[in-house]
Amino acid sequence: MDRQKNVLARLGLHRPELRAWAMYDWANSAFATTIITAIFPVYFTAVASADLAPGEATRLLARTTTIALGISAILAPVLGAIADVAPIKKRLLGIFVVIGSLASGSLFFVLRGDWFFAAIIFAIGNIGFAASLTIYDSLLPHVASESEIDRVSTAGYALGYLGGGLLLALNVAWILKPAAFGLRDAGQASRLSFLSVAIWWVLFSIPLFRRVPEPGTGAPPRSQSAAALIAAAFRGLAQTLRDLRRYKNAFLLLVAFVIYSDGINTIIRMATSYGTEIGIDQSALITAILLVQFVGIPFAFLFGMLAGKIGAKTSIFIALGVYTLISVMGYYMKTERDFYMLALMVAAVQGGSQALSRSLFASMIPRDRSSEFFGFFSVFEKFGAIAGPATFELASAVTGSSRSAILSVIAFFVVGAVLLARVNVSEGQRAVHATNAQA
Repeated sequence: MDRQKNVLARLGLHRPELRAWAMYDWANSAFATTIITAIFPVYFTAVASADLAPGEATRLLARTTTIALGISAILAPVLGAIADVAPIKKRLLGIFVVIGSLASGSLFFVLRGDWFFAAIIFAIGNIGFAASLTIYDSLLPHVASESEIDRVSTAGYALGYLGGGLLLALNVAWILKPAAFGLRDAGQASRLSFLSVAIWWVLFSIPLFRRVPEPGTGAPPRSQSAAALIAAAFRGLAQTLRDLRRYKNAFLLLVAFVIYSDGINTIIRMATSYGTEIGIDQSALITAILLVQFVGIPFAFLFGMLAGKIGAKTSIFIALGVYTLISVMGYYMKTERDFYMLALMVAAVQGGSQALSRSLFASMIPRDRSSEFFGFFSVFEKFGAIAGPATFELASAVTGSSRSAILSVIAFFVVGAVLLARVNVSEGQRAVHATNAQA
């Protein structure tokens, strides 16, 4: 029993509320894998947009992503401020779980030629997904101590890989062998996979709502009327904007993360669409994504442990170096073997780089205003993420191919790394310690 507890402690899963918090990554990753990354982009290109000109589906998907991320960025700080004014973080999270899961299930009704309907529903699902992550991330400094935060964050990503990977594996089995599951064809199997995401997302979100306490529920009641709540939220936003200058290292990390995360998310979101365009077989694309999910599990845990040895910042630098190499190799990619190799490299660094960025930011912001700060974290991330798909779309339109767009992603990693080098982590953590001590 003691050995089991020690193992769970090393992984960041040693308390019920930590496991429940991390399980939400398991729940929402089904949307990230099946709909954002693997099955929907292929279905959108091959079925919903089958009547459009070659390459137009990839550009349309990039444009839809850009619009959805823009809307999410506008919503994020307001949601964060409201969640910090009143103890309703979990209630807001529940609302966006419902929105995202309903959108996922609605994709079941997309048939050949329904590209406009598919794009609208995909955008709504992305908004629900992104908004829920803003609230979810803001719970991290409330459930984990400073010494636990890197391990807990990477544990969440590891469980996300496992949960998203398991459902994706089932979805792939449906698509490759539809008759074995009583399905008509791969198209029907793909549509059923979208419905399965909705069920999975809701079902595995339940532990968080049951086990994770609502921050601030023990504090004296605050403003109750809607008008007073919104007014207080906007006052909080204004204060957070002023305080970003006070927490200068958190702000600098935010800017760096926006830039290098833009490159990461562009690769995640456009990989299967790009692979389809250059002729990689659909089964190979989906198998490679599955590979990322399961190979990524030990690497996510490994990055959490690595951060304990060399620090989160240095660990992120290693990941950005690997991503730069991925971009160069992506330009020359031609075969399925090349795609598998790149998938393995992405698996090694994807979860760790994002999880450690989240925990590093959380360690440099005040706990009692975590939703506001993560609201701005989301704003910067989403507005920054607009540049990646937009650049991809522009390069693809100008050159007539998406291949050249891959090289443009390198700039995001290089500039992000330069800014990250200027972040003084110890100074940033000292500043927030002083604030938390006064609270």
